[in-house]
Amino acid sequence: MKNLIYRQILSMLLSTGLVVSTVSAQNSTVAQMDDLFEMDIEQLLKVKIITIATGAKQTLSQAPAVATVITANDIEAIGATDLDEVLETVPGLHVARSQEGYSPIYTIRGIGFNLSNPHVLMLINGIPLQELYSGNRSAIWGGMPVNNIARIEILRGPGSAIFGADAFAGVINIITKTSADINGTETGVRVGRFNTQDAWLLHGGSYHGMDLALALEYHDTEGSRQIVEEDAQTYYDHLFGTQASLAPGSVNLPRHNLDARVEVSREHWQLRIGYQGRHDFGLGAGTAQALDPVGRFSDERFNADLTYHHPKFSEHWDVTTQLSHLEKVLKATQNQILFPPGAFGGAYPEGFIGNTGVSERHSRLELSGFYSGFEKHSLRLGMGYRYGNLYKATGTANFGINPATGLPISPDQGLVELTDTPYNFIPTKTRKLWYAFLQDAYKFAPNWELTAGLRYDHYSDFGNTVNPRLALVWQTRPELTSKLLYGRAFRAPAFYELYQINNPVALGNPALQPETLEMWELAFDYRPHEKLHLSWNLFTYQIRDAILLQMASTTDSFSTQNAGQQKGRGMELEMQWQLSKQFNLTSNYAFQRSTDEKSDHDAGNTPHHHVYLRTDWQVWPNWFLDTQVNWVADRIRVSGDPRPPVDDYTTVDLSLRNQTIKDHLDLAVVVHNLFDTDAREPSVGPDTSGIIGIPHDLPLAGRNYFVEVRYRF
Repeated sequence: MKNLIYRQILSMLLSTGLVVSTVSAQNSTVAQMDDLFEMDIEQLLKVKIITIATGAKQTLSQAPAVATVITANDIEAIGATDLDEVLETVPGLHVARSQEGYSPIYTIRGIGFNLSNPHVLMLINGIPLQELYSGNRSAIWGGMPVNNIARIEILRGPGSAIFGADAFAGVINIITKTSADINGTETGVRVGRFNTQDAWLLHGGSYHGMDLALALEYHDTEGSRQIVEEDAQTYYDHLFGTQASLAPGSVNLPRHNLDARVEVSREHWQLRIGYQGRHDFGLGAGTAQALDPVGRFSDERFNADLTYHHPKFSEHWDVTTQLSHLEKVLKATQNQILFPPGAFGGAYPEGFIGNTGVSERHSRLELSGFYSGFEKHSLRLGMGYRYGNLYKATGTANFGINPATGLPISPDQGLVELTDTPYNFIPTKTRKLWYAFLQDAYKFAPNWELTAGLRYDHYSDFGNTVNPRLALVWQTRPELTSKLLYGRAFRAPAFYELYQINNPVALGNPALQPETLEMWELAFDYRPHEKLHLSWNLFTYQIRDAILLQMASTTDSFSTQNAGQQKGRGMELEMQWQLSKQFNLTSNYAFQRSTDEKSDHDAGNTPHHHVYLRTDWQVWPNWFLDTQVNWVADRIRVSGDPRPPVDDYTTVDLSLRNQTIKDHLDLAVVVHNLFDTDAREPSVGPDTSGIIGIPHDLPLAGRNYFVEVRYRF
């Protein structure tokens, strides 16, 4: 019985994410908003330029990809304060939540079956932000403020032919503001519900022939206190006849964020330095789906990059060289109580405690260039090298094996240090990557362009991968652009999937190969009228070698294996309509069906239908009212989860802005979830022992609001 319970405990920790965490480009003023209302749709589209489709600047309609660009004006108009609120407006992209810290899960086109969410590549100014351990942007992400964002480019679909690993379901490129975007000084404060306090300072200017941009952003909140009715410990209380569970109880979502960035540029050189600090980070609904009001983490990320870009390096060459470095330190700052005091029949009077941390460094050098010496061809070629090192893994626990004795840790021994011992959750590891890529944009006939690309990656830990892309863009009529797209992508196995140890129900597998995806897309961009813009796309994809937990053939333990397959199809429809000089309407609808081919069941947890509606209305001079409606519907459970489908929800947000005092001062009042909708994101389904930790799903924040003042000079 004791061994069975122990295995159930470890299984619960694994399935709920313990293996992941423990083991635009304008300065937005109301004067500019007036200008936007004066523009017609064609002018608005010219503002939205994308670079991640090919590496060169292109308009959205001509880019060989299905993509979205969100500008600083859009962000300010909708009253967004965090990146996640912005991304939920993108067709085909839904922001779900992990129970651990409510970290975002970006699901694009139904692809998002891993809690660590490694299938979407995050870039900041074109530089990857993926970590080795979990394969995502960070196990403790903690959000990202938006005041210093000039624009966000979102590529929906495979991008490995350009960016390599993890550009699988899509790519998100966050472009920060330059000195020209800021052009002066901006300061602001914001206060709102949940004892939320924000402040920021931006400055941009020219000094002694150099352009300088500075940004400092501060965020502090207690977080929403939504109630979880039952948790994983509730199950064990029923089993043991105890009352240790803290449920019903509130989620734990405080955090203290500090973001700082400096950019210096002169002629062809650009230096950027950044810091993201996430401190006093609460663990949401608990790492093991048992409420933990005590545990806290911190995550610090330091980055620097130096870029040399010469658009006329020679007669036919536009050359870029970039060197970048990233340091990441994640650690527990207060004990992580996986299960509360008195857990498992009182066996753990202080709670079931496990604290871990990882430290990584990443260095990258890339040389690329565009060659225009061939008629009708624009060639891009490049090569690069990346070095990643998980150089430190720390761990303490009151369970597992005591390194000093080789015997099981007794709860009365307290916390035992596991760092630098064979009994830690993962050893230190490195990864080296060499890559090269080639792309040709060929205008082979009037109104026709074929973009073909190929990228080769060689990894030190699992070998080679080659990923092609093809994109045919046809200017069918002056008002209609048609696109046929094909791409192949891969996801590199994360270190926890490769090297996880000392977990009898879930071991890493060093023989893992990358997950692969192939996707076809047919897209149309149509402007039947100068004030109406429509776009529509269809897609179908196939995922092979998905990394899943499977029973090992030689033991009774589970290990990660390339055992999954998924297929999907769907469509996305977007509309922009300028009904008058004072009123704009933006909307999109996304539909997708994804199937887990192993079980012949819906892939689960992602919405089949997603509708977004936004209105921008100049109600009076200097007064702007923006409304957002977000409808998420038809979320089927994963195979083996007996619960009914996740409830649909609709949320409404309002943003009212006014500018006074000679265009320098902005005032805003924003209300999110106006009607206090009980919106929930799906919790993890049954683990390998059949336990559902949080049966009633993860409650999102109810009605919340803030007041904001910003001043520009």
